[in-house]
Amino acid sequence: MPRDQYQSSMFQSQTHVLKLFEADVEYWPQLYSQERGLALYRQLLEEVDWQQDRVTVYGKQHLAPRLSRWFGEPWMDYSYSNHTMKASPMTPLLKEIQVKVEKCNGERFNSVLANYYRDGSDSNGWHSDDEPELGRNPAIASLSFGAPRDFHLRHKRNKDLKHKMTLENGSLLMMRGSTQTYWQHHIPKRAHAHGRINLTFRTIVRTY
Repeated sequence: MPRDQYQSSMFQSQTHVLKLFEADVEYWPQLYSQERGLALYRQLLEEVDWQQDRVTVYGKQHLAPRLSRWFGEPWMDYSYSNHTMKASPMTPLLKEIQVKVEKCNGERFNSVLANYYRDGSDSNGWHSDDEPELGRNPAIASLSFGAPRDFHLRHKRNKDLKHKMTLENGSLLMMRGSTQTYWQHHIPKRAHAHGRINLTFRTIVRTY
């Protein structure tokens, strides 16, 4: 079924399509109201058992510059930067948010990576969400709660192709199609920023 059949007219009117070469990116600036977004930020901050993982970058181990938690079915291991995360069961709140996201964009997800950026010194380096367990041309739904943060995109081959935007409290960013094949993205440090929680819903496929 075409994904636009899932979308209500309200969601469609709020959608911003980013005109990027070899990418399919959409942005809903206010999937949740400001008040509801902040309430969800506080609830997730309290309910999630946040942890700081060790990742390997250029052959050296470092503490990740943010806190994270991986949710899904027991078999859904997720690996990046030579670190494998074991899945915790999805909570009722995460399932509630997932339903809203799926109704908005017509995708179906089975897992979510939660990231907590404690302040402006927490960040995420340049990367693509192109791990084998995500399959070919994965759909990634990225929700933001709490403080706004800058979000940068750059084309892998043509470094002149770049895009910068701000992910607001209560917003949804959808990346689909060939986006992860041809583009990288990151969250840079931001002076004086307060806490932000990011939920990235994904679909894990069996690779064996």
